[in-house]
Amino acid sequence: MISIEVFGLDQFVVGNLSKDLTPRIAKLYGVDEEDIIFISPQTMVFHKGVEQTSWNILIKVSAPRDVVGLQDEMSDLIMKGIGEVAIHVTVLFEYYSTGDRYQRINDDYPLFITEANLVDLDNDYDEEDSESNEEEEDIYTGDIFEGLNK
Repeated sequence: MISIEVFGLDQFVVGNLSKDLTPRIAKLYGVDEEDIIFISPQTMVFHKGVEQTSWNILIKVSAPRDVVGLQDEMSDLIMKGIGEVAIHVTVLFEYYSTGDRYQRINDDYPLFITEANLVDLDNDYDEEDSESNEEEEDIYTGDIFEGLNK
């Protein structure tokens, strides 16, 4: 599992980066795309009390030790992939032994939510149910201050 944690960048931008960079990172590391995740904590970067979001970002890459030799290529891939989204980019690598990683996967569900298995609640909207609920609700149109206006 390779996790890429991005600090100081809008979470929706990180989502788009994830979509663009995941196949390229998988190819570089020789792993399946399912072995890569991006994390975008709702954080802001500060320096001397001044917010730095999108000006200075920090990216932490956590990967197994056996890919340490690809660090320069990975750093280039990330920095080029970020493009003009951020002004200054720092990439920090953290490595772990494969024996230090534990995971529990529930086989009853897909590993990740994808566009193919995403439930679209907008399409599940039942107009008949909505209309029947509207008929049952009465809106009070009287003077709610009637007893207080004396």
